Amino acid sequence: MKYFFLSEGWTVGRVWASDGLWQITAWRRQPDIQRMNICLVEKNELFWLYRVEDAILTVEVKPTTQAQISQSNQTIGQVVLKRLMSAEQVIERLGTASARCQLQDIQSVV
Repeated sequence: MKYFFLSEGWTVGRVWASDGLWQITAWRRQPDIQRMNICLVEKNELFWLYRVEDAILTVEVKPTTQAQISQSNQTIGQVVLKRLMSAEQVIERLGTASARCQLQDIQSVV
């Protein structure tokens, strides 16, 4: 498994595997991407931990709505994550002093 943290209000877009852009017809399924119930809180911003299958190499992420881009005065429309984390890297990140880890019930945050 591989992992990445994603800010609250962002969502997964396109996904790439070793043979290129993920094709649902070729794989006969959606890519396995799951939001875990663990988040980091930094500067009052939530960063949710996501788990992805090993076949995934790159993940595109983007804000969930255009209104969120305007609200935060951001000009970022999308980001491509090319360096996904190992479990060891996630544990190291969760243990840093600059981050506060919270276990959340996903339904209570929504």
